[in-house]
Amino acid sequence: MPKLLLLSTEPITFKLLLSGQPKLMKEQGWEVLLVSADGREVQQICRTEGVQHEVIPFVKGINYVEDFISFWLLYQMLRKEKPDVIHSYDAKVGFLGMLAASLAGIPHRIHSITEMPVHAKDPQKGFTLLEKWTYSNATALWVNSTGMLSFFTSNSKLDSSKFSLIGHGSTLGIDLDKFNRQVLKENHLVAATMRILPGENDFIILAVGKLIKRKGIEDLVAAFLSSKIVSSSKLVLIGTFDKEESPLDQEILQSIREHPRVVQIDWTDHVEHHLALADVFVQPSHEEGFSNLLLEAAAMQVPIICSNCVGNTSLIKQQKTGLVFPVGEVSVLKEALEFAYVKRDVLASYADALYQEVQEKYDRKLMRQLQLEKYQRLLSNQN
Repeated sequence: MPKLLLLSTEPITFKLLLSGQPKLMKEQGWEVLLVSADGREVQQICRTEGVQHEVIPFVKGINYVEDFISFWLLYQMLRKEKPDVIHSYDAKVGFLGMLAASLAGIPHRIHSITEMPVHAKDPQKGFTLLEKWTYSNATALWVNSTGMLSFFTSNSKLDSSKFSLIGHGSTLGIDLDKFNRQVLKENHLVAATMRILPGENDFIILAVGKLIKRKGIEDLVAAFLSSKIVSSSKLVLIGTFDKEESPLDQEILQSIREHPRVVQIDWTDHVEHHLALADVFVQPSHEEGFSNLLLEAAAMQVPIICSNCVGNTSLIKQQKTGLVFPVGEVSVLKEALEFAYVKRDVLASYADALYQEVQEKYDRKLMRQLQLEKYQRLLSNQN
């Protein structure tokens, strides 16, 4: 029985991005072990997926002492478990996992690159030392968008065959059974409505993600507050502030907290119910590998406005499946918001086109099968 070890810093990755994949692998005769830091999601994940989970105390950011302890515990685990395949899903465990797996002699070491490299805007600077070590110790690098595949094959000195894309991209597609207007629960819709408190004719603009500078939140708030539609709209931001990672300017923070037309919600497990109340979804990020949030909005048939970073334009096509504006261009984003408010029928047509594309290309059931087949090919090549 082949053994697969899936590795993430936090267990929420298994719940949100990889749901159903461990269960499918087990049904297909694989032994699956999930490894991450501890978290409240662990018991539910093990129960739902029917697989084991082991805790290694990974921490966010760089902490040399704790990172070495995590590395050593992971190395010892790999020596004991001897998985045929290890697959890591974020930068921290990608570095620790690929290095430990290489030293432990694990034959197939996959790292999924879900974010653009640090120096993506200036490829001449090359990759950071941690990125280089991660990529060199991995035997396969799976990127999650066509734009990222083009970037890495053009700017990496590694063999281009080391990089690959599953299907049309994304981490593992979108759960169309969950992000589906037909199955929403009334009590969660009521709760979402009570958080937003929309007026009868309010135009609801929704953004989801960390409230930090590199996610373009300052651009969005500035564009909204300078637009002509403030008095007839509400800007809803779902996400938490981060004082350590590119924090927002004080003026923007104050606007988010005090402006009567801006609503900030720390987090929710029911994003789909908030999407159902939105008139437009905005993804203003300065950098993305591939935004799963765009897939969620698309599956909920919500029109999309997004920045033109690589991860967004791998899915959204200007004036075909959404509106695209240049990264950081507040004035253009403002005009896009105003256009979306006036031309709702046009935006709805874009949303319809994208909905059909997502149904055909990004269904999680399809993506699970494609990933399973890719794992199986790894083992057959070994034999």
